[in-house]
Amino acid sequence: MLFRFTTLLSVFLCSMSLAVASSLKNIELRDLYFGEVLYYAYQELHFDALARLDAELSQYYQLDESRLDPFHKHLGHAEFSVGDIELQYRMNQRAGRAIQAVLDSSVDQATRNQAALALARVFYKKNEPQNTLHALQLIRDDSSKTHYQEKTSRGILRGKEPETFKADVAYLRASASIDIGQFNVAANSLQALKNEKNLQGFVLYNLGIALIQSGKEQQGIDVLDELGSMDFSNSGMGQGSSGANGLLALKDKTNLKLAYHHLEKNKPKQAQKYFERVRLDGPYSNRALLGAGWVAVSQGRYDRALVPWSMLHQRAETNYSVQEVLMAVPYAYSKLNVYGKAANLYDRAMDVFAEEINRLDDSIKNIRKGKFLIALLDDNAGKDKNWVVNLRELPDAPETRYILELMASHSFQQSYKNYHDLAELHQHLDKWLADLIVYEEMIELRRIYQQPLLPVVEKEFKKLDARIKLRLEQRNNLASKIKNMLISPRPEHLATSTERQALDTVTALEEISIASPQLVDDDIRQRLKRLRGVLSWRVQSEYDQRLTDAYNNLVDLDEIIQKLKSGYNSFIRTRQAATQSYEGYTVPIRQLRTRLFAAQRKLKAVMAKQGRVLETMAINELDSRRKRLEDYQIKARFALAESYDRATKAQLDAEITRQRQKHSDKQKEVLEETHIVPKKENKQPSTGDSPVEARPADNVLSVKENTLSR
Repeated sequence: MLFRFTTLLSVFLCSMSLAVASSLKNIELRDLYFGEVLYYAYQELHFDALARLDAELSQYYQLDESRLDPFHKHLGHAEFSVGDIELQYRMNQRAGRAIQAVLDSSVDQATRNQAALALARVFYKKNEPQNTLHALQLIRDDSSKTHYQEKTSRGILRGKEPETFKADVAYLRASASIDIGQFNVAANSLQALKNEKNLQGFVLYNLGIALIQSGKEQQGIDVLDELGSMDFSNSGMGQGSSGANGLLALKDKTNLKLAYHHLEKNKPKQAQKYFERVRLDGPYSNRALLGAGWVAVSQGRYDRALVPWSMLHQRAETNYSVQEVLMAVPYAYSKLNVYGKAANLYDRAMDVFAEEINRLDDSIKNIRKGKFLIALLDDNAGKDKNWVVNLRELPDAPETRYILELMASHSFQQSYKNYHDLAELHQHLDKWLADLIVYEEMIELRRIYQQPLLPVVEKEFKKLDARIKLRLEQRNNLASKIKNMLISPRPEHLATSTERQALDTVTALEEISIASPQLVDDDIRQRLKRLRGVLSWRVQSEYDQRLTDAYNNLVDLDEIIQKLKSGYNSFIRTRQAATQSYEGYTVPIRQLRTRLFAAQRKLKAVMAKQGRVLETMAINELDSRRKRLEDYQIKARFALAESYDRATKAQLDAEITRQRQKHSDKQKEVLEETHIVPKKENKQPSTGDSPVEARPADNVLSVKENTLSR
């Protein structure tokens, strides 16, 4: 059957829906490192985003008090988004495991539904439609409960799916049903999505295909006819200019399929209507112009066929339709009995085919030399959206002449993306290896700067350490004495220095009076006793207040000592940081460099295999083109010979007719001169009786001279 379902549209739509429904959208940023992940994710640099996200998650899980890390606020988003980024990076296996982990965790139903949809997309991209349907069965409608938009302690948004969630689920279910042959089920699901503006064009296309495959051909054609007549020029579907262009291309493709379908059914008038709907500047215009010409041929109107074919005749000669029309135009001229023109065009077609075959040979040679892979990794690929088309304009680059047609296939696109990702990974490895050299230079600079300073710092540190230990020991002794005085009062311990000096003087005088009583009279002894009593009374009476003051002073001392300890610890950390800033890095850097070299060797082998796959695909495609052109060349050679024969025969017939007419005229003149036949006046022959003159274009000898230029 003419109509065949292609999964490219479905994959494109699923990718578009995935980007919209990604959990990395509309996040209130709380952590700068997670913001860096978003920065790369929004630019579709999925490898950079994934590498940083994995690093942040691994570091977070190793923290002792992870809840104090600001990344904790985004933990739920991060864990849920790992699968999304891996899926967009085409790491389907890892994405499936990450999403399955979310399904197995204790999350609310709305979050589980989104994870189930993401898992279904993983299976669909892996071309597993049955598993896709099983994943979609995990989605539950929990509309009976009231949902609230809130944040859990893990940072996961709960309770509300995106607005397009149900439509995405239904469309993905319909696409998977088509892949397993359940066309009636798919048609019923797509019927309910006809009013979805974001899916309207794709829904109608797949619905028409499903109806045709289920045996309802006329209904499917009606649906496709509806799509083919829709106006997408000012579409308010919110898909941007690229989305509008995609819908216009889908519309052209639908009309083209309908046109060829009616052409095969021998309904040229209906086919002509659909051919006229196809845009002349669209991607399907060449096939439409070619088909419009065959519609006229089927009606026997070869002159009308030359109108669209002449437009197509001037386009790029690498296109299949243009190459076919190079044979079709002279065929139409031969049907119009203009054999000389046909011969000239066949001759030109042979020259074009020969030139294209030589270019194809050059392209194959350059591909085998590796120039094709170099062109695929052009630096302008990420800057210019039309870089693939512009590759055809590069001078002296025959390997890129047919790149546009090659990259139109889905298999080539996937292989190219894999090769491009491998090349980017190779650049990352080179950058990381260069960064290791920079790190080693930084460490060496630190060593040169800090190593001479550390002995001086260490000497001062020892002095400071001894002083701090002495002060801490003195403080501990004071604290111990104050604690003991709470149990057994010792007023003498709280005497002032003046009081202690006076008591020591009194004690010394008392010892003198005892040792030499004859030197001290009784009056002095009484005065000494009175003085000791005064001092003792003062110490005893002020003991409580002095003890309180001593305790308060100890508290103030503790604050000062705490500041001293803080400075001491800061000094220790600074000294350790200075030492550790250049020590202990040699072995880890050596191990990392070894791992990077091993990964680089493995990557080179994988990249070489993937490059050979691309080159093989390109060579096979170019070889099939070459065989096709050789076949055209053979047909053109035979057609040229036939045109020569017919042109020669027409010329000979015209010459014979002219000679017969001339001989007849001479006979009449002879008879008139002999008076056998009455002489008549010479009259110009009428238009209808004039002999057929050979036109310059019909002259066999001028075929080569009048060959059309390109």
